[in-house]
Order: sequence, then C-alpha cells, then structure tokens
Amino acid sequence: MQRRAAGSNAGIAVAAGLAIAATGAFGADRLALWEIVHDKCVVDEETNGAPAPCESVDLAGGEENGVAILKDRVGQAQFLAIPTRRISGIEAPEILQPSAPNYWRAAWAARSLMDKRLERTPKRDMIGLAINSSLARSQDQLHIHIDCVAPDVRAAIAAHLGELSEDWRPLSFDLKGRRFDARLLSSADLADAAPFRLLAQGDPGAADNMAKETLVAIGADLTSGPGFVLLARRGDSATGDVAHGEDLLDHSCAAAN
Repeated sequence: MQRRAAGSNAGIAVAAGLAIAATGAFGADRLALWEIVHDKCVVDEETNGAPAPCESVDLAGGEENGVAILKDRVGQAQFLAIPTRRISGIEAPEILQPSAPNYWRAAWAARSLMDKRLERTPKRDMIGLAINSSLARSQDQLHIHIDCVAPDVRAAIAAHLGELSEDWRPLSFDLKGRRFDARLLSSADLADAAPFRLLAQGDPGAADNMAKETLVAIGADLTSGPGFVLLARRGDSATGDVAHGEDLLDHSCAAAN
C-alpha cells in the first residue's frame, strides 16, 4: 500500500480541509477522505501516536482491519468512522464477509466524542449512525456518519416502536417524506451484530442492490434491553430518490442542547 511521505504537510492539509467538507458537498475530491486517513492520520498514529487530524485511529488488528474517527466540519458534533483500508462504500462485497471489521461497533463507540462538544450526554435514542447509498454519497471511501437524530424522526420512531420486530418490514409512516424498511436489533453496542449482513441477508432484494441501499442505525431502549432500530431504503435514480439516510440526522443537534 503506497503512502505519501508524512512530511508532505501542505498538500495533505489542503486535502484534509476538502475531506472534512466533502461529505456535505458534491463535486469535491471523491477520495479526499481516503487520502487524509491513509496519508495523514495513519502515518501520524504510527510515527507519533497522535493521529491528527483524526480523533483516533485503531490499528490493533493492522491497517487492513483498522478504523479512524474523524470530526466532520459539517455539524456541531458530527463524526465519521472510516476504514483505514481502501473500501469504496456500502456496495463493497468485502464488508459482507464474516471476517470484515465491525465498523458499526466502532462508530457507535465514537459517540462518546459528541459529549464534550454538546456539553452533555445525549440519550441513547438521540444518536444515529448512517451510511448513504452510492447514488447519494460525495465520497468513494466507506464512512459512517455519527450524529444526533432529527427530533421529528426520533418522535415518530418512539411513537411506533411497538409496531417493529426483528424482521425487516416497511414502516407504516414516512420519515423525512420517505418510506423506509425497518427492524429491531437487540444489542447494547453492536459488538455482536453485523448490520451490513443483516440488510443483505434479510431485506428482500437488498443483496442484489447494495449500491442503491442506505442503512441507518438509531439507538433504542427495547423491552428486552438496549438495542437499535435499523432503517434501510433502496434508491432509484430514475425517480430521483438517491437513498440519503443521512437526512434522518440533525447536524445542528438542536434537540440535544
């Protein structure tokens, strides 16, 4: 795996600025996230033990299995969980392998970074994780958004939580004007779960259309204990539906303040 020299700070700094902004701006360098994680965060972690500009880089399982956490410039407390290996996005077949790193667990654990920025600890159902479809994303490096849940989305899910089960089924209501499929997942921290595989193996047609899928995990308090509501939607470029699950998040974190 070729990497730029750690001393190329000027070019990397420019790439960093683009990378952090690119998640909210189409048309930017579509590999900016990869470049900053691969060329800067990993290099700094290995040489200095300080992975700037990332918040953290976990290389315990090697770079092929690592994950970086980066503050997104968009939003008060939005972070991104990004693999330290080259993976395009939700359509990449390697993320469905049993040996694939648990990027969702790393993303959920990173929610603790939000506390300092918000000066409080949001309730479980205020936090959501989202990955956009290939139709909607602005970056061709897999990344999971970590942020507050939009207040109206939170309220709607709470009102209908009793309708959901551990089987995928269409919601009886819209979220942000779109109808999602949903299921419950009993798990405290996603350590024992594989959301990508649950989508591909459980939601009809998803396995053949992963590039068009968006997947969101929202914290929930279930009757069985802590868990999540998983939400998925398949985009259709012909109708202009790009499956942008990030829309269910609130980058202002208004309700958490």
